[in-house]
Amino acid sequence: MPKVEGCPFCPENIQARVPLFSEDILPDGRLSKGECLLFPNMFPFAEHHAVATLTKQHFVGIGGFQPRSVADNLSCVLQYVEVVHRRDRRARYPIYIWNHLPPSAASIVHPHTQAIVDRRPTPYQRRLLAASRAYHRRHGRSFWQDLAIEERHRGERYIGENRSLWAVASYAPQGNREVQLIFKKGSSLDGLEEEQVGDFADALARVLRGYAGMGVDSFNLSTFSGPLGVELPYYSLHARVISRPVLRAYYRNDTGPLERLHHEADIEVAPEAVAQALRPFFGPSIPS
Repeated sequence: MPKVEGCPFCPENIQARVPLFSEDILPDGRLSKGECLLFPNMFPFAEHHAVATLTKQHFVGIGGFQPRSVADNLSCVLQYVEVVHRRDRRARYPIYIWNHLPPSAASIVHPHTQAIVDRRPTPYQRRLLAASRAYHRRHGRSFWQDLAIEERHRGERYIGENRSLWAVASYAPQGNREVQLIFKKGSSLDGLEEEQVGDFADALARVLRGYAGMGVDSFNLSTFSGPLGVELPYYSLHARVISRPVLRAYYRNDTGPLERLHHEADIEVAPEAVAQALRPFFGPSIPS
């Protein structure tokens, strides 16, 4: 495997370049399974934010990801989520994110995912949970189960299914070629069993191979999980995948999955810093 100078996630660099968790969080500092290595995000969006590599290979085309690599990666993330929630019971809302290549807002080409566990849901996740609860109260059924069954019956947007989940093209997509992977059982990430992890990895690999056939090479993925530690009868864990523009030289993207799929902006400069920098341009304060 050729060396890629400067890539912190490549095998010859990763042990020295990426940080460690403190021993009270993870005694070994990191988690690993197969080719996946999970470690703290150096530039976190939340108090609990990890990064997990998918392969030792620096570049993998969108159609080349193997289900085993995805399953190992998700398994590491689920272990991290469990550790975080055990230490911080208020951290109840996990998100599994995968940005592939710069058009998806990935800052590093080497394949990797992210795991966030927050004390509050994102604005969109809060809306999903509230609307799902309202639907259940009104009809006595789960919206997500009804959605999948209705889409399969109509056949227009139904893609396929396996033992654990349905795949459907979104009726009201938030991005190009949006696909929803809806779990048949379970409302949160911490309830996933090994079979479900494998089925998710297989379904996602199929979607990505299909994207490759459409000429797509970049994508975003995000899960939408209910709160940890409770099973919600009105909600189904699901993920959304959207395609992003074709990779080209010098491409820079300023929107990622939080903006596109969670309706939550990821800003780089605190508003207080903006005010401090701009205040001198306005001179003395104008009396009210």
